[in-house]
Amino acid sequence: MDPKLFEALNKKLEAQIESFKAVLCDGGAKSYDHYKELSGTIRGLQLAQYELGDLVRKIKDLDND
Repeated sequence: MDPKLFEALNKKLEAQIESFKAVLCDGGAKSYDHYKELSGTIRGLQLAQYELGDLVRKIKDLDND
């Protein structure tokens, strides 16, 4: 698989995370529920990044075998 695909996806995820963080840092959460939603979204995107990184490592290991 093309590693550039994974890099592009990771950059997209990182941009989304930074966007949501900026909303939180700027006081953009309209309510506590909105704050929880934004925080959960950030956590979910970070989890997706972790899983993507894990997948890339597994693919590299398979290619090295």
